[in-house]
Amino acid sequence: MDRLIARFAQEVENDIEIVTIYEKAGIQREIIQDNSFISLQEKHPSAIWFERKIYDDFGLRIIKTYDNRPLTHHERFPNISPMRKSFTDTQINEVKFKPYRYKSIKGDGVFNVSVGPIHTGIIEPGHFHFSQAGERILFLEVRHGYKYRGIEKMCEGKELDKIDTIISRISGNESIAYQIALYQIKEQALGADEVVPNIQHAILLELERLVHHFTDIGFIPNDGGFGASLTIASLMAEETKRLLETLTNSRFGFDCIGKDIELEKNREILIEYISKMDKDIAWFEDWIMDIPSLWDRLDTTGILTTEQAIHYNTIGVVARSCGLKLDRRDNEFYKQYGYKLQREKKGDVASRFKLRIKEIKNSLFIIKSMLNDFKDYSSIKHYNYEDGEYLSFVESSIGELMLYIKLKDSVIDRLFIRDPSFINWQCLHLMMTSDIIADFPLINKSCDLSYAGCDL
Repeated sequence: MDRLIARFAQEVENDIEIVTIYEKAGIQREIIQDNSFISLQEKHPSAIWFERKIYDDFGLRIIKTYDNRPLTHHERFPNISPMRKSFTDTQINEVKFKPYRYKSIKGDGVFNVSVGPIHTGIIEPGHFHFSQAGERILFLEVRHGYKYRGIEKMCEGKELDKIDTIISRISGNESIAYQIALYQIKEQALGADEVVPNIQHAILLELERLVHHFTDIGFIPNDGGFGASLTIASLMAEETKRLLETLTNSRFGFDCIGKDIELEKNREILIEYISKMDKDIAWFEDWIMDIPSLWDRLDTTGILTTEQAIHYNTIGVVARSCGLKLDRRDNEFYKQYGYKLQREKKGDVASRFKLRIKEIKNSLFIIKSMLNDFKDYSSIKHYNYEDGEYLSFVESSIGELMLYIKLKDSVIDRLFIRDPSFINWQCLHLMMTSDIIADFPLINKSCDLSYAGCDL
């Protein structure tokens, strides 16, 4: 089955078309009739959120669906279609509260537990609605969009070079990845026949990956009751953030792609960093793999089967921990510098944890190899972008992200963002049905999903 990558709507002349993007078939188009379109949910469950977003953005009815509830229009959101060209308001007014119909399981001894959207931890808002029988989770519904920012609308009508700062701040987990995606679109719009990754971008992207993988291998055991891991892994993450600040003037790498950063000048600092991290992660792995009580929590918890991972079109660590070969770095450019596609098979928390350690070691090797072959490159200096339709893909620390931009009359006519978390959040409930509610933070963190990537 061809993998579904994204689905969205856009206005074309006097019509609205549904754009569906597949891995093999590419872009498919359909001009809508009667203000409605037919759902793909039966074949592709991950189409559900895309289609609900189309309903919210353009007011189009979904036919043959089992979920036509709003996605980003929350209880006091007015009945508007903000992505239509005719919508030009600069603010919206709240309307009367309209209850949201959460899906839940009914029956004797079954009760509901609501968590969020405001949490005790320092995280973004997200709502988790559990159906419980005692401690056992029967069903989970995830709901986001509490910080709907209107990013896609915000970029419409702007020149391509005027959205760098916005794209850089879509999600703190993936700032560099999103910047690279935008840079690739600029290269395409300048007429490049083939967009080839460059070493400077790749090194910064691997450093961003390391920050979040280090953070995750600390937090996953921490959420399983083993706090010592967080202390140690946080030190590795902090050193990587400080290195990013040295290289880019930002701990998140904001606004760094497209600028001529002097990585060559910092070669010795990078070499010293790689040497230290190689030793630190080797020690960490030896230490943590020998703690039976921890692995008793991680093994067989939060299982996602390979069949489920395929059916829900999962990507990133979530997919690779189920044995799937999905990584946008799996190409000749990365392979020449020692990239190897890392996989696990069991699809549980333990697999997602072990996979991150493998990827950390491989990322360190990739950076080291690239430093031995570092080449200067010239960033884009001229801006005669051609009108057209452009797609880019980048493998972030969470997984494959996609950026779609349509240029018309030298400005952005449509921008669509498909964050990896927008896909993977939708299969989180499948990992919960054999576990207890106390395992939810552990399972959730093992996927390291972005809230901001959904609150667009």
